[in-house]
Amino acid sequence: MDILFAAKILIMGIVEGLTEFLPISSTGHLILTGSLLNLPGEKIKVFEIVIQAGAIFAVCWEYRQKIASVIAGLGSQSSARKFAVNLFVAFLPAAVLGLLFSKKIKAVLFAPVPVALAFIIGGMIILLVERKHKGVDEHDIGHARIHSIDDMSMLDALKIGAAQSFALIPGTSRSGATIIGGMLFGLSRKAATEFSFFLAIPTLLGATVYSLYKAREELSAADIPMFGLGTIAAFVSAFFCVRWLLRYISSHNFNAFAWYRIAFGLMILVTAYTGTIVWAD
Repeated sequence: MDILFAAKILIMGIVEGLTEFLPISSTGHLILTGSLLNLPGEKIKVFEIVIQAGAIFAVCWEYRQKIASVIAGLGSQSSARKFAVNLFVAFLPAAVLGLLFSKKIKAVLFAPVPVALAFIIGGMIILLVERKHKGVDEHDIGHARIHSIDDMSMLDALKIGAAQSFALIPGTSRSGATIIGGMLFGLSRKAATEFSFFLAIPTLLGATVYSLYKAREELSAADIPMFGLGTIAAFVSAFFCVRWLLRYISSHNFNAFAWYRIAFGLMILVTAYTGTIVWAD
């Protein structure tokens, strides 16, 4: 692996970690970054999915006490079993729909212009939801009925899982769909964000394992440094991003991310139309 290629892989890993848990679409940013860095090919598409594991490890480390208590309490605590069941229920919709439609989605929508449109539409939806969910006080009982993920019902989990399914469209944002969906369904901003973190664990790890299995014949031991470097970079950047986001939402809403999405999407459309940047499909 030469230095230039290693630098590109490092950039991709950092982009993954910084964008995975923000409502701005990590997949969309990876598609666009890969296009700018001229990293085409099926192996890079597998790489973009696999390095999500690095971001997930960061969440697992940040919430290691909660995860350990749930695992330890599965046999004896109803609250632990309830939490595990809710995660499983929320995981199912995207898993089933992904298996059914992932090939068609990748063939049609994994390109810069469709991603740009998803950025813009997603940003508008965030603005609409935040307008309905006025105020940034997490203790504003008038806007949220659930302030802790432990108080969620199975129906709440299913609704958020259905919202996560929209993230199969690249540029939509898995975290954005689950967080904004959670807020629409009555969760506080903090509870929706934390459940989005936990839901990412089975969702992204499942996608990573499935992607590696499908591409097993195309990969070799020579690819380990590439995947390892990208995963480590994603872990480090995601670790700092998760901690920053938890502090940020304690006193801010998601409007800034919405305007970023809209501006970024418009930039892609304008540069693609004018030919300023040649976005590779």
